[in-house]
Amino acid sequence: MNKPTLIVIIGPTGIGKTELSLSIAEAYHTSIISADSRQLYADLKIGTAAPTPEQLKRVPHYFVGTLKLTDYYSAAQYETEVLKTLEHLFQTNPVVVMTGGSMMYVDAVCKGIDDIPTVDKETRELMIQRYETEGLERLCAELKLLDPEYYNIVDLKNPKRVIHALEICYMTGKTYTSFRTRTTKERPFRIIKIGLKRDREELYERINKRVDIMMEEGLLEEARSVYPYRQLNSLNTVGYKELFNYLDGQWELPFAIEKIKQNSRIYSRKQVTWFKRDEEITWFHPNQQEEILKYISECLKKE
Repeated sequence: MNKPTLIVIIGPTGIGKTELSLSIAEAYHTSIISADSRQLYADLKIGTAAPTPEQLKRVPHYFVGTLKLTDYYSAAQYETEVLKTLEHLFQTNPVVVMTGGSMMYVDAVCKGIDDIPTVDKETRELMIQRYETEGLERLCAELKLLDPEYYNIVDLKNPKRVIHALEICYMTGKTYTSFRTRTTKERPFRIIKIGLKRDREELYERINKRVDIMMEEGLLEEARSVYPYRQLNSLNTVGYKELFNYLDGQWELPFAIEKIKQNSRIYSRKQVTWFKRDEEITWFHPNQQEEILKYISECLKKE
């Protein structure tokens, strides 16, 4: 085994990635890199199912709880920082585990992100101000004029994506699409991708149960503590958005909890659709731990 290897454990929310990743990292006496865009925020422990203090003791973790809610962060920054961290970790261990369900973050490390220009502070502030005063619909109409190709594929309900595309159009005078080359970058390490899957009913039951456990652990109190920052992109997240509606007096609490479960299930379907497009993933049920370890071992033996 001469080439350093990144073992990537992926799958939808609530599937059982955490426990399996810990077992694999322990088997190889190595570290875990989180590929969860929300676990990066220190104040969102319960709602993001961040690793517990006990789990952090078992295995060293990176990219967990390192940001404040007000910090700006992107998948491109994540790519740069993870590659630097891997270079450092591979000096002492030829195997590192990465796990998470943030599709863009996984792809950023495994395939690379297009070299899209960094948006300057003035443009960012201008676009946020326009979003707050003019609303998303107006910005979508503008995107349709400036970059019709991207307009046709972007999630028009996601302000972050729409705003970012317009920022690039303004800054460069070119379409956002022109920077999206989608070429896979070469990595100086091997990548083994393990995908986890369960029957839909089984997964949905786990998701529903997990939401109940989060509520018992204090998710409502956590949402209340970050409520003053509710407009930030870091909190445009399932679990918090629904509880903010309850705190606003718009919804009853049981209804908000049901909506968290429903939106988590919807998000899990999106994740499954995204990951299914990746032919490099080998799929297992999370209970097949022995088979997964055997598969990894065989992959590592190959040159």
